[in-house]
Amino acid sequence: MATEAQDQELAGVLSAVGPRLRALRRLRGTTLAQLSEATGISLSTLSRLESGGRRPTLELLLPLARAHRVALDELVGAPETGDPRVRPRPFVRHGTTYVPLTRNLGGLHAFKQILPATEGPAPEPEFGVHEGYEWLYVLSGRLRLLLGEYDLVLGPGEAAEFDTRTPHAFVNAGPRPAEFLSLFGPQGERMHVRARPTTPTEGRP
Repeated sequence: MATEAQDQELAGVLSAVGPRLRALRRLRGTTLAQLSEATGISLSTLSRLESGGRRPTLELLLPLARAHRVALDELVGAPETGDPRVRPRPFVRHGTTYVPLTRNLGGLHAFKQILPATEGPAPEPEFGVHEGYEWLYVLSGRLRLLLGEYDLVLGPGEAAEFDTRTPHAFVNAGPRPAEFLSLFGPQGERMHVRARPTTPTEGRP
């Protein structure tokens, strides 16, 4: 009976690897093609891993853990040791530094985001839309939030929440890095797609 229970537990752990891999890749904003190039694993194998059609092995998971910059136990969902502390592993996407504050790949996600200070003219905002709802809180600096018809500048201690199906973009509005906390649910893991800014925000400085 012990062996049967262990086999069932192992099967459950392995079946959860695919969804974890997909959630992590989408969270990083990485395509299957980009991941294939970074790991040397074929597109078909990566796709089958994420869908559960391919059994995960150490030879496959090690390069994936390196590519995503996470510990191997995070991919396989190793049992908790009782230590509640989160050990962040920052990553950079489109110039923004993300510091994960949660370790569960499913459910609610929390991040500290850092927008670097820019020299010269402000970069053109890149608008995104995705399913979900987001809440943010500014820790330091000045954060420009472009949201539909709104063009807002938030300072330390100010918060905002919005439906992420509305085209939105974040821009550093001050001379030093802007740091803020961001909280969103599972739907927010989906990859951002470019969206045209709404008319009221076009042409604004």
